[in-house]
Amino acid sequence: MNRLSLLVLVCVVLLGGCEGEKYSDLKKELNDLTKDLRGRVDPLPQVRPYEPVPYQAENEVDPFRPDRIEVAAASGSGAAASGKQPDLDRPKEPLEAYPLESIQMVGSLTQGRETFALVKAGPNLYRVKKGNYMGQNFGVITGIDEVQISLNELIQEGSGEWVERASALQLQEAKK
Repeated sequence: MNRLSLLVLVCVVLLGGCEGEKYSDLKKELNDLTKDLRGRVDPLPQVRPYEPVPYQAENEVDPFRPDRIEVAAASGSGAAASGKQPDLDRPKEPLEAYPLESIQMVGSLTQGRETFALVKAGPNLYRVKKGNYMGQNFGVITGIDEVQISLNELIQEGSGEWVERASALQLQEAKK
């Protein structure tokens, strides 16, 4: 047994001497490559002191004065006299729930003498004709051709007056 213990002891010593440091060649190369590198932090930018800007509109008309708001509300009563007002009592059509920008014209078709347009709003496809309403600005369709839908919208200005505006929806090219 003495010989066997001596043989085991010699093997352990030899194997211990062979192991050395793990990845010593990589560590040496990394130390060689990074020995000249020094960290550098850029200096912080100079902070400019706060300079207050004086308010110089004291002599101007205050846009938030209550009497100015009342004047604007009173001028809104003249809008009824101009005749351009939306019919708020009529039932809303489904396409009036969508902004005009989110509605896409995808095609047109003709049945008999009447031309229809196919529009996509949300996940649904709708067939519209002249006289239908669409968009959130009381837009009524005034004309349909192969490439566009013409509309007249009623928009309320800041003074309360309703103004008519012409808009159009262009045919969207199919994405391939």
